[in-house]
Amino acid sequence: METTDRLTVCVGDITAMEVDAIVNAANEWMLGGGGVDGAIHRAAGSDLYDACLAVAEVRPGVRCPTGEARITPGFDLPAQHVIHTVGPVYTSGNAGEADLLAAAYRNSLALAAEHGCRSIAFPCISTGVYGYPKPEAAAIAIEITQQWLEQNDTPQRVIFCCFSDEDAAYYDALPGA
Repeated sequence: METTDRLTVCVGDITAMEVDAIVNAANEWMLGGGGVDGAIHRAAGSDLYDACLAVAEVRPGVRCPTGEARITPGFDLPAQHVIHTVGPVYTSGNAGEADLLAAAYRNSLALAAEHGCRSIAFPCISTGVYGYPKPEAAAIAIEITQQWLEQNDTPQRVIFCCFSDEDAAYYDALPGA
């Protein structure tokens, strides 16, 4: 585990994190999927699916557009809330992916602050099947989060909960690493 003042990177199971909110790397329809999304839905129980289904569609099949965030209760999770955000599918790196990924982190942090969350845990957004290169995604995640923490008092603690040691780019992106 690596830590700065209010920022921590660790390897673990995000569904077991005892924080106010965990972030779900969701898809636009928010109804579960593979990877971290599926794990969070399984751990939270069927009430999470129902809560996501109740989120209004902004267009057919889309409850949370890429770069935006939505919040639901955590249900059977130790976390009180699940913040669902959709990162971009990586194509070339020249299709606005960096801006969309930054927006996903920024909007998740804003939603956490709006709901009084003092602690939040993020997975590695867009680095799985969405194909975002881990070093680039980690640099964006850490930079946006540090900027947020410099300008805001809430949340007090941000954790990047990596699935495995293969996500070492998040450690490397920490200041002084």
